[in-house]
Amino acid sequence: MNAGRFSSEVYAHRLAAAANGARAAGLAGLVITPGYDLRYLTGSRAQTFERLTALVISSSGESTVVLPRMELAALRESAVADLGLVVRDWVDGENPYRLVGEALGGAEAAVAVTDSMAALHLLPLAELLGVVPVLATGVLAALRMVKDAHEIEALRTAGAAIDRVHAQVPQFLRPGRTEAEIAADITNAIVAEGHSEAAFVIVGSGPHGADPHHECSDRELRPGDIVVIDIGGPVEPGYNSDCTRTYSLGEPDPEVAGQYAVLQRAQAAAVAAVRPGVSAESIDAAARDVLAQAGLAEYFVHRTGHGIGLSVHEEPYIVAGNDQPLAEGMAFSVEPGIYLPGRWGARIEDIVIVTADGALPVNTRSHDLTVVPLP
Repeated sequence: MNAGRFSSEVYAHRLAAAANGARAAGLAGLVITPGYDLRYLTGSRAQTFERLTALVISSSGESTVVLPRMELAALRESAVADLGLVVRDWVDGENPYRLVGEALGGAEAAVAVTDSMAALHLLPLAELLGVVPVLATGVLAALRMVKDAHEIEALRTAGAAIDRVHAQVPQFLRPGRTEAEIAADITNAIVAEGHSEAAFVIVGSGPHGADPHHECSDRELRPGDIVVIDIGGPVEPGYNSDCTRTYSLGEPDPEVAGQYAVLQRAQAAAVAAVRPGVSAESIDAAARDVLAQAGLAEYFVHRTGHGIGLSVHEEPYIVAGNDQPLAEGMAFSVEPGIYLPGRWGARIEDIVIVTADGALPVNTRSHDLTVVPLP
């Protein structure tokens, strides 16, 4: 394995599973354009757009890469050469969709495409095939939702790295410093602790903490502020961290402390409910019920979690209405929050991995409301 991908054997297994999934779904094959699905299946980070690059997986098991000749170098770090995949390159003026059709057997047949395929490729492909493709999400999500041992280790490494960043956060939080200044310090720490980049940094202080997707601003922190810090990013070979902790500048108001304690119980109840066979929505309900009993349900305004891997947000989604049964190896966030508009907000987020009999959190720092002493 190089730093940017797993061993080629991992991708061989994934390609075979994708072909089997396509065949089971009654499809002639899958057409995968650049994005997380292509990276999952081959380790390729190709980023072309107006010129078609596509991995074509026939249900017979043969895989072909169609790409511009000028982009051949983009395959060097992938597993394509090791796996002996057929590569059909093309130059401007040639019809790449014809090459895709030939790789699929040439006959009109049901085909699925990745949800990242741009319309400028989907429409001419549909015209050539004589049939409108369907989404490959069902086939690919079934593969990507359940992490193998390599992916689990990558997620645990990422979780440990972001925990080390949260350990540094209290030193950045001082009255008079702006959210933007703190975000810059955290961004530097994220990279220093082994991430390739900071994918997102949320510093929500005081009333900004009541906005779940606030990023940062020029607001200066004040004594008594509750501060939400939600941070994460990819660690090679590209698997993401995502962890939220909440801090208090000085001792919190007793009412705030009491409501935060309810949030802690809600998050713990959701994690405790995780095990194979239960539905994704039951985890959401476990957190929401605790908040409802304390009269705080109206302040919990988002789903309880999302899957994570190569993408920060992917399936399974931990939300009401999702009856997807959990399976060993699934990885997702458990992140209930409470948001009191104009006042303050709080969120506790861990990434957990479903085990044979429960959940393994990859984040291990305290869930307490961390009190930062005032100078």
